[in-house]
Amino acid sequence: MLQNVKMADRLFALARMLPLLVVCFALPLGAAAEAIETPAREAFVFDVNTGAVLLEKDADVLMAPASMSKLMTVTMVFERLQDGSLKLDDTLPVSEKAWKKGGSKMFVKVDTRVSIHDLLRGIIVQSGNDACIVVAEGLGGSEEAFAEAMTAHAREIGLEKSTFKNATGWPDPEHRMTARELGLLAKYIITKFPEDYEIFGEKDFTYSDIKQGNRNPLLYKETDADGLKTGHTQESGYGLVGSAKRDGRRLVVVVNGLSSTQERSRESERLMEWGFREFDNYALFKAGDVVDHARVWLGNEETVPVTVEKDLLVTLSRQARKSMVVKVVYDEPVPAPILKGTPIAQLIVSGPDMDTVTVPLVATQDITRPGPLKRLTSAVEYLVFGPSAN
Repeated sequence: MLQNVKMADRLFALARMLPLLVVCFALPLGAAAEAIETPAREAFVFDVNTGAVLLEKDADVLMAPASMSKLMTVTMVFERLQDGSLKLDDTLPVSEKAWKKGGSKMFVKVDTRVSIHDLLRGIIVQSGNDACIVVAEGLGGSEEAFAEAMTAHAREIGLEKSTFKNATGWPDPEHRMTARELGLLAKYIITKFPEDYEIFGEKDFTYSDIKQGNRNPLLYKETDADGLKTGHTQESGYGLVGSAKRDGRRLVVVVNGLSSTQERSRESERLMEWGFREFDNYALFKAGDVVDHARVWLGNEETVPVTVEKDLLVTLSRQARKSMVVKVVYDEPVPAPILKGTPIAQLIVSGPDMDTVTVPLVATQDITRPGPLKRLTSAVEYLVFGPSAN
């Protein structure tokens, strides 16, 4: 009996030298959208649902983000609200530094206290530099300490390049972000703080009897936009991080380095409409769908069904569907025993002008090993007659 086991194992080793199996499906689904140019110095457009990048231009170049970096200031407040260490009706004191700060203002008054509820709207709707400093000093002790905490938290959530030197986006040679990381920060806010995110869609806010409108031009257009933030300094030019949701899809558009508020308005709307018009999301497989049957080596079944653990949704050009290629890749045969849920193959989706998507495929059932004699005869049959015998 022991001799039979050893022989089966040796035959198994020989069989494992057979080539990798690749199964290709010709699906009527993919090819590139027409290329689009943008006058923005930096740009990044992506689909939040799938993560597919639709456009990038110098998206990883460190740039002056201006007031768009206030998204991180807001994130720091949202985190505290979510963990319960801060409440919307809590108040923070207004220092002389905050009161005197130039640029866009909420118009807080020195030696008063302002609620978190109002400060968030002062930052998001009115882009108030004074409101940012009130938050920074109230939560961090000083603006400098708060900026260090912003940078540290950026690393924690995956923003590897962003560095913050203040809470406002005020010009500083070391205050830098990339278009990609601004987009990823927008996604983080949208997905982690859905209720708080609604503030970004508010079109105006009144404080100290002064009513100011939201500076985001997309909110006033028929784009289905509901956020996020504009920015402008002499160094950065005119920029915007915008997001819109339409027919179940959500896009984020980041542009920077534009020449005027008019160009910023036109270009952000144009890229948003282009993203919705030229691309769509396609459901390839649902969790539990049998994608393929992987051949098994020395198991109680000849094959095992494999599936995706989560619904597989991909973004691609509406004009490019015929060129998409879907492959199932695995080492044939898969040795038993196999536990249900074990990754044993990969599904690879590729096509023109789309990021290749690789998803693990898992076994849908347990596969056990038969006795030594059965393993020996199966191994011999496999080597003599090939895969069809097993």
